[in-house]
Amino acid sequence: MSNPIFNKFLSKDKVLAPVPVKVEEQANKEALLNSRYSDEDVTVASGQMTVVGAINKTLILFSCLFLAAAFTWGNLMAGFVDRAQMLTVGGAIVGFVLAMIIIFIKNKTFYKFLTPVYAIAEGCFIGGISAFFESAIAGLVAQAVIATFVTILTMLALFRTGVIRATEKFRSTLFTATLSIGAIYLIQFIASVFFGRSIPQIFTASPIGIGFSLLVVGIASLNLINDFDFIQKGEEYMLEKEYEWYGAFGLMVTIVWLYIEILHLLAKIAASRD
Repeated sequence: MSNPIFNKFLSKDKVLAPVPVKVEEQANKEALLNSRYSDEDVTVASGQMTVVGAINKTLILFSCLFLAAAFTWGNLMAGFVDRAQMLTVGGAIVGFVLAMIIIFIKNKTFYKFLTPVYAIAEGCFIGGISAFFESAIAGLVAQAVIATFVTILTMLALFRTGVIRATEKFRSTLFTATLSIGAIYLIQFIASVFFGRSIPQIFTASPIGIGFSLLVVGIASLNLINDFDFIQKGEEYMLEKEYEWYGAFGLMVTIVWLYIEILHLLAKIAASRD
């Protein structure tokens, strides 16, 4: 996720181009508030956004996600397949709808109510997807979780040391790359659902498919830089405290996307060895 609030202050270029699916949430956030918030949102208030506050909100959201994921996972492993499938599909749909509402809603006070519900919905989705992959390839989920945490810590270290900076060029380039991936996934979805076709190679376990997944994981990882930058600048610009929830929401969207892409990558690598 880039820093849509600060794009308004750091650049005159404004983009608003929402796209559908999990990558879409990412691309939508790139344009989120570019043309919707005025300078009056950047005010010194008795309750202003802080990095610590955003971290606390992130922990709350991930606690909700983990509990919901564990519940869905438990249902599937206990043999309640229909219930687990309902939770997985329902979580994906509800999560997407809530993400769009959170991104475009004008009333910031709703962030603290909507984001935990979003986290629960995403948890149901993640729990079902993870259980599916685990049933197919034992140990895959643990590897994906470890790889996700290592990636987060690596990107945080690169951000804190200034090796990678969220410059205007960085944000715009990353937005274009994220939007392009969203377009590819949308084309694949339409082709597979309505025409029974698939984009050649990139969704298979071939070297091209693995290379594509590596590229997507890299782009998802770089989006973490923009999330960290958003939270840091939120404190510097003394945004209202409600934006801590939005910062946590953005970080969650990126991490969930990263985790899913790492799952796909590891599954492709495992399949290529068979």
